[in-house]
Amino acid sequence: MTDRESRDDKPDGGSAVVIFAPLPVLTVTVENRSGDADIHVHAGGQGVWQSRMMSSLGVPVVLCSALGGETGDVLGHLLPAQNVTVQTVPVSARNGAYVHDRRSGDRDVIAEAAGSPLDRHELDSLYELTLTEGLTHGRVLLSGPQEDDVLPADLYRRLSTDLGANGCKVAADLSGARLEAVLAGGPDLIKVSHEELLDDGRAKSEDAKDLVAAMRSMRKEGANIIVVSRAGDAPALAMLGEDDDSAVVEITMPTLEPADSKGAGDSMTAGIVAALASGRPLRQAMQIGAACGALNVVRHGLGTGGARAVETLAERVELRPWK
Repeated sequence: MTDRESRDDKPDGGSAVVIFAPLPVLTVTVENRSGDADIHVHAGGQGVWQSRMMSSLGVPVVLCSALGGETGDVLGHLLPAQNVTVQTVPVSARNGAYVHDRRSGDRDVIAEAAGSPLDRHELDSLYELTLTEGLTHGRVLLSGPQEDDVLPADLYRRLSTDLGANGCKVAADLSGARLEAVLAGGPDLIKVSHEELLDDGRAKSEDAKDLVAAMRSMRKEGANIIVVSRAGDAPALAMLGEDDDSAVVEITMPTLEPADSKGAGDSMTAGIVAALASGRPLRQAMQIGAACGALNVVRHGLGTGGARAVETLAERVELRPWK
Protein backbone atom coordinates (compact mmCIF):
# COMPACT_ATOMS: atom_id res chain seq x y z
CA MET A 1 0.00 0.00 0.00
CA THR A 2 1.31 3.46 -0.85
CA ASP A 3 0.46 6.79 0.75
CA ARG A 4 0.77 9.93 -1.33
CA GLU A 5 0.15 13.03 0.79
CA SER A 6 -1.56 16.08 -0.68
CA ARG A 7 0.39 19.14 -1.73
CA ASP A 8 -1.25 21.10 1.08
CA ASP A 9 -0.55 19.93 4.62
CA LYS A 10 -3.06 22.37 6.14
CA PRO A 11 -6.60 21.96 4.79
CA ASP A 12 -8.82 25.05 4.69
CA GLY A 13 -11.35 23.62 7.15
CA GLY A 14 -14.12 21.11 7.75
CA SER A 15 -13.97 17.46 8.69
CA ALA A 16 -12.28 15.20 6.14
CA VAL A 17 -14.48 13.13 3.87
CA VAL A 18 -13.23 9.74 2.66
CA ILE A 19 -14.11 9.07 -0.99
CA PHE A 20 -14.05 5.50 -2.25
CA ALA A 21 -12.89 5.92 -5.86
CA PRO A 22 -11.95 2.32 -6.66
CA LEU A 23 -10.33 2.60 -10.10
CA PRO A 24 -9.77 6.14 -11.44
CA VAL A 25 -9.33 6.74 -15.16
CA LEU A 26 -6.77 8.71 -17.15
CA THR A 27 -8.50 11.34 -19.30
CA VAL A 28 -7.08 13.10 -22.35
CA THR A 29 -9.27 15.84 -23.81
CA VAL A 30 -8.54 17.87 -26.95
CA GLU A 31 -9.99 21.39 -26.88
CA ASN A 32 -9.98 24.20 -29.42
CA ARG A 33 -7.85 27.20 -28.47
CA SER A 34 -7.78 30.00 -31.04
CA GLY A 35 -7.84 27.47 -33.85
CA ASP A 36 -5.09 25.29 -32.36
CA ALA A 37 -5.40 21.99 -30.49
CA ASP A 38 -5.21 22.36 -26.70
CA ILE A 39 -4.59 19.02 -24.98
CA HIS A 40 -5.60 18.45 -21.34
CA VAL A 41 -4.48 15.42 -19.31
CA HIS A 42 -6.25 14.77 -15.98
CA ALA A 43 -7.24 12.10 -13.51
CA GLY A 44 -10.93 11.30 -13.84
CA GLY A 45 -13.76 9.08 -12.70
CA GLN A 46 -16.76 9.79 -10.49
CA GLY A 47 -14.92 9.82 -7.16
CA VAL A 48 -12.07 11.95 -8.53
CA TRP A 49 -14.49 14.56 -9.89
CA GLN A 50 -16.32 14.59 -6.56
CA SER A 51 -13.04 15.08 -4.68
CA ARG A 52 -12.24 18.02 -6.96
CA MET A 53 -15.52 19.75 -6.09
CA MET A 54 -15.16 19.08 -2.35
CA SER A 55 -11.61 20.39 -2.23
CA SER A 56 -12.67 23.57 -4.04
CA LEU A 57 -15.17 24.13 -1.20
CA GLY A 58 -12.36 23.86 1.35
CA VAL A 59 -13.30 20.41 2.66
CA PRO A 60 -10.32 18.02 2.96
CA VAL A 61 -10.64 14.70 1.18
CA VAL A 62 -9.01 11.30 1.62
CA LEU A 63 -9.19 9.47 -1.71
CA CYS A 64 -9.01 5.66 -1.55
CA SER A 65 -8.14 4.11 -4.91
CA ALA A 66 -6.40 1.25 -6.69
CA LEU A 67 -3.67 2.06 -9.24
CA GLY A 68 -1.97 -0.26 -11.70
CA GLY A 69 -0.33 -0.45 -15.11
CA GLU A 70 1.09 2.46 -17.11
CA THR A 71 -2.11 4.44 -16.70
CA GLY A 72 -1.94 3.88 -12.94
CA ASP A 73 1.63 5.19 -12.86
CA VAL A 74 0.55 8.41 -14.57
CA LEU A 75 -2.50 8.76 -12.33
CA GLY A 76 -0.28 8.50 -9.28
CA HIS A 77 1.27 11.82 -10.31
CA LEU A 78 -2.00 13.49 -11.33
CA LEU A 79 -4.22 12.61 -8.35
CA PRO A 80 -2.62 14.60 -5.50
CA ALA A 81 -4.16 18.07 -5.21
CA GLN A 82 -4.79 20.79 -2.69
CA ASN A 83 -6.85 19.46 0.23
CA VAL A 84 -6.70 15.91 -1.17
CA THR A 85 -4.73 13.10 0.47
CA VAL A 86 -4.40 10.08 -1.83
CA GLN A 87 -4.27 6.60 -0.31
CA THR A 88 -3.67 3.89 -2.89
CA VAL A 89 -3.43 0.14 -3.24
CA PRO A 90 -0.99 -1.04 -5.95
CA VAL A 91 -2.65 -3.65 -8.17
CA SER A 92 -1.78 -5.85 -11.12
CA ALA A 93 -4.92 -4.62 -12.87
CA ARG A 94 -4.66 -1.51 -15.04
CA ASN A 95 -6.64 1.70 -14.77
CA GLY A 96 -8.79 2.70 -17.70
CA ALA A 97 -8.26 5.68 -19.99
CA TYR A 98 -10.01 7.67 -22.68
CA VAL A 99 -9.26 10.29 -25.33
CA HIS A 100 -12.05 12.75 -26.19
CA ASP A 101 -12.06 15.48 -28.84
CA ARG A 102 -14.18 18.52 -28.02
CA ARG A 103 -13.01 20.89 -30.72
CA SER A 104 -16.40 20.66 -32.45
CA GLY A 105 -18.25 21.63 -29.28
CA ASP A 106 -19.44 18.06 -28.72
CA ARG A 107 -17.60 15.29 -26.86
CA ASP A 108 -16.35 12.95 -29.61
CA VAL A 109 -14.79 9.68 -28.46
CA ILE A 110 -11.43 9.03 -30.12
CA ALA A 111 -10.36 6.01 -28.06
CA GLU A 112 -11.31 4.29 -24.81
CA ALA A 113 -9.55 1.53 -22.84
CA ALA A 114 -11.41 -0.17 -20.00
CA GLY A 115 -9.84 -0.88 -16.64
CA SER A 116 -9.08 -4.46 -15.56
CA PRO A 117 -10.92 -6.38 -12.82
CA LEU A 118 -9.25 -6.55 -9.41
CA ASP A 119 -8.38 -9.94 -7.95
CA ARG A 120 -9.44 -11.20 -4.51
CA HIS A 121 -6.35 -10.02 -2.66
CA GLU A 122 -6.53 -6.57 -4.25
CA LEU A 123 -10.20 -6.27 -3.32
CA ASP A 124 -9.38 -7.21 0.27
CA SER A 125 -6.66 -4.56 0.45
CA LEU A 126 -8.94 -1.87 -1.02
CA TYR A 127 -11.71 -2.80 1.43
CA GLU A 128 -9.30 -2.71 4.37
CA LEU A 129 -7.91 0.68 3.33
CA THR A 130 -11.36 2.25 2.93
CA LEU A 131 -12.69 0.75 6.15
CA THR A 132 -9.71 2.04 8.12
CA GLU A 133 -9.89 5.56 6.68
CA GLY A 134 -13.67 5.67 7.05
CA LEU A 135 -13.60 4.71 10.71
CA THR A 136 -10.81 7.22 11.27
CA HIS A 137 -12.63 10.19 9.72
CA GLY A 138 -16.28 9.24 10.23
CA ARG A 139 -17.78 10.10 6.84
CA VAL A 140 -17.47 8.18 3.55
CA LEU A 141 -18.79 8.79 0.05
CA LEU A 142 -18.98 5.63 -2.05
CA SER A 143 -18.54 6.27 -5.77
CA GLY A 144 -18.56 3.83 -8.64
CA PRO A 145 -15.97 2.73 -11.22
CA GLN A 146 -16.25 3.52 -14.94
CA GLU A 147 -16.80 -0.17 -15.76
CA ASP A 148 -19.27 -2.58 -14.17
CA ASP A 149 -17.04 -5.64 -14.01
CA VAL A 150 -13.89 -4.37 -12.28
CA LEU A 151 -15.16 -5.13 -8.77
CA PRO A 152 -18.22 -6.93 -7.36
CA ALA A 153 -21.24 -5.07 -6.02
CA ASP A 154 -20.97 -7.03 -2.79
CA LEU A 155 -17.91 -4.96 -1.86
CA TYR A 156 -20.25 -1.97 -1.56
CA ARG A 157 -22.59 -3.94 0.69
CA ARG A 158 -19.71 -4.87 2.99
CA LEU A 159 -18.41 -1.30 3.14
CA SER A 160 -21.84 0.25 3.73
CA THR A 161 -22.76 -2.30 6.39
CA ASP A 162 -19.45 -2.36 8.28
CA LEU A 163 -18.90 1.40 8.20
CA GLY A 164 -22.47 2.20 9.21
CA ALA A 165 -22.47 -0.36 12.03
CA ASN A 166 -19.45 1.39 13.53
CA GLY A 167 -20.89 4.91 13.51
CA CYS A 168 -19.62 6.15 10.14
CA LYS A 169 -21.90 8.32 7.98
CA VAL A 170 -22.15 6.63 4.57
CA ALA A 171 -23.28 8.44 1.42
CA ALA A 172 -23.49 6.92 -2.06
CA ASP A 173 -24.11 8.08 -5.62
CA LEU A 174 -24.71 4.75 -7.34
CA SER A 175 -27.22 2.76 -9.37
CA GLY A 176 -28.06 -0.80 -10.33
CA ALA A 177 -26.58 -3.65 -8.33
CA ARG A 178 -24.25 -1.31 -6.44
CA LEU A 179 -27.21 0.77 -5.24
CA GLU A 180 -28.99 -2.38 -4.09
CA ALA A 181 -25.86 -3.45 -2.23
CA VAL A 182 -25.41 -0.11 -0.43
CA LEU A 183 -29.06 0.03 0.62
CA ALA A 184 -28.56 -3.22 2.52
CA GLY A 185 -26.20 -1.32 4.84
CA GLY A 186 -28.70 1.43 5.73
CA PRO A 187 -26.78 4.45 4.31
CA ASP A 188 -27.23 7.97 5.63
CA LEU A 189 -27.55 9.53 2.15
CA ILE A 190 -28.42 8.23 -1.30
CA LYS A 191 -28.28 10.39 -4.45
CA VAL A 192 -29.60 8.92 -7.67
CA SER A 193 -30.82 10.35 -10.97
CA HIS A 194 -34.33 9.82 -12.24
CA GLU A 195 -32.90 8.11 -15.35
CA GLU A 196 -31.15 5.58 -13.11
CA LEU A 197 -34.38 4.88 -11.23
CA LEU A 198 -36.09 4.21 -14.56
CA ASP A 199 -33.25 2.00 -15.81
CA ASP A 200 -33.26 0.01 -12.56
CA GLY A 201 -37.02 -0.50 -12.73
CA ARG A 202 -37.54 1.32 -9.44
CA ALA A 203 -39.72 4.01 -11.06
CA LYS A 204 -42.44 3.43 -13.63
CA SER A 205 -42.09 6.82 -15.29
CA GLU A 206 -40.37 10.19 -14.86
CA ASP A 207 -43.53 11.59 -13.29
CA ALA A 208 -42.79 13.01 -9.83
CA LYS A 209 -45.36 10.73 -8.18
CA ASP A 210 -43.55 7.63 -9.43
CA LEU A 211 -40.18 9.04 -8.40
CA VAL A 212 -41.44 9.80 -4.90
CA ALA A 213 -42.84 6.27 -4.66
CA ALA A 214 -39.36 4.95 -5.50
CA MET A 215 -37.85 7.22 -2.84
CA ARG A 216 -40.24 5.91 -0.20
CA SER A 217 -39.32 2.38 -1.21
CA MET A 218 -35.63 3.14 -0.70
CA ARG A 219 -36.44 4.66 2.68
CA LYS A 220 -38.09 1.38 3.71
CA GLU A 221 -34.98 -0.47 2.51
CA GLY A 222 -32.79 1.48 4.91
CA ALA A 223 -31.75 4.81 3.38
CA ASN A 224 -32.13 7.90 5.53
CA ILE A 225 -31.81 10.94 3.23
CA ILE A 226 -32.67 10.44 -0.45
CA VAL A 227 -32.05 12.91 -3.29
CA VAL A 228 -33.22 12.38 -6.88
CA SER A 229 -31.72 14.65 -9.53
CA ARG A 230 -33.75 15.28 -12.68
CA ALA A 231 -32.87 16.36 -16.19
CA GLY A 232 -33.64 19.72 -17.72
CA ASP A 233 -35.58 22.31 -15.74
CA ALA A 234 -37.37 19.78 -13.52
CA PRO A 235 -36.57 20.42 -9.83
CA ALA A 236 -34.67 17.77 -7.92
CA LEU A 237 -36.55 15.89 -5.20
CA ALA A 238 -35.33 15.22 -1.68
CA MET A 239 -36.63 13.17 1.23
CA LEU A 240 -34.82 14.74 4.15
CA GLY A 241 -34.98 12.04 6.78
CA GLU A 242 -37.03 14.14 9.17
CA ASP A 243 -39.79 12.95 11.51
CA ASP A 244 -42.37 12.65 8.72
CA ASP A 245 -40.80 10.17 6.34
CA SER A 246 -43.37 11.00 3.68
CA ALA A 247 -42.22 14.65 3.51
CA VAL A 248 -40.57 15.51 0.20
CA VAL A 249 -39.20 18.84 -0.98
CA GLU A 250 -38.52 20.16 -4.46
CA ILE A 251 -35.12 21.76 -5.02
CA THR A 252 -35.36 24.51 -7.61
CA MET A 253 -31.99 25.39 -9.07
CA PRO A 254 -30.85 28.63 -10.74
CA THR A 255 -31.42 28.74 -14.50
CA LEU A 256 -28.08 28.89 -16.31
CA GLU A 257 -27.08 28.23 -19.91
CA PRO A 258 -25.20 24.91 -19.99
CA ALA A 259 -21.73 24.47 -21.44
CA ASP A 260 -21.41 20.77 -20.54
CA SER A 261 -24.08 18.98 -18.51
CA LYS A 262 -21.90 15.94 -17.81
CA GLY A 263 -20.98 15.58 -14.14
CA ALA A 264 -23.67 17.84 -12.68
CA GLY A 265 -25.11 15.03 -10.54
CA ASP A 266 -21.68 14.10 -9.19
CA SER A 267 -21.02 17.72 -8.26
CA MET A 268 -24.39 17.94 -6.55
CA THR A 269 -23.59 14.91 -4.40
CA ALA A 270 -20.14 16.26 -3.55
CA GLY A 271 -21.62 19.60 -2.54
CA ILE A 272 -24.20 18.05 -0.24
CA VAL A 273 -21.68 15.79 1.50
CA ALA A 274 -19.12 18.59 1.79
CA ALA A 275 -21.69 20.91 3.38
CA LEU A 276 -22.76 18.26 5.88
CA ALA A 277 -19.13 17.54 6.75
CA SER A 278 -18.67 21.26 7.40
CA GLY A 279 -21.56 21.27 9.87
CA ARG A 280 -24.14 22.97 7.64
CA PRO A 281 -27.84 22.30 8.38
CA LEU A 282 -29.41 19.67 6.14
CA ARG A 283 -31.58 22.04 4.13
CA GLN A 284 -28.66 24.39 3.55
CA ALA A 285 -26.58 21.41 2.43
CA MET A 286 -29.23 20.72 -0.23
CA GLN A 287 -28.90 24.31 -1.45
CA ILE A 288 -25.11 24.02 -1.59
CA GLY A 289 -25.37 20.75 -3.52
CA ALA A 290 -27.82 22.20 -6.02
CA ALA A 291 -25.55 25.21 -6.53
CA CYS A 292 -22.56 22.91 -7.17
CA GLY A 293 -24.53 20.98 -9.78
CA ALA A 294 -25.69 24.17 -11.48
CA LEU A 295 -22.20 25.66 -11.52
CA ASN A 296 -20.67 22.48 -12.97
CA VAL A 297 -23.04 22.76 -15.95
CA VAL A 298 -21.67 26.15 -17.02
CA ARG A 299 -18.02 25.00 -16.88
CA HIS A 300 -16.11 22.62 -19.14
CA GLY A 301 -14.12 20.95 -16.34
CA LEU A 302 -15.92 18.17 -14.47
CA GLY A 303 -16.29 18.63 -10.72
CA THR A 304 -15.11 22.23 -10.82
CA GLY A 305 -16.39 25.46 -9.34
CA GLY A 306 -15.31 28.15 -6.92
CA ALA A 307 -16.56 28.37 -3.34
CA ARG A 308 -17.69 31.99 -3.67
CA ALA A 309 -19.73 31.24 -6.81
CA VAL A 310 -21.31 28.23 -5.06
CA GLU A 311 -22.34 30.34 -2.05
CA THR A 312 -23.78 33.02 -4.33
CA LEU A 313 -25.83 30.53 -6.35
CA ALA A 314 -26.94 28.68 -3.20
CA GLU A 315 -28.76 31.82 -2.07
CA ARG A 316 -30.94 31.46 -5.18
CA VAL A 317 -31.81 27.80 -4.63
CA GLU A 318 -35.32 27.30 -3.26
CA LEU A 319 -36.65 24.36 -1.24
CA ARG A 320 -40.40 24.02 -1.23
CA PRO A 321 -42.76 21.24 -0.16
CA TRP A 322 -43.70 18.84 -2.92
CA LYS A 323 -47.45 18.43 -3.32
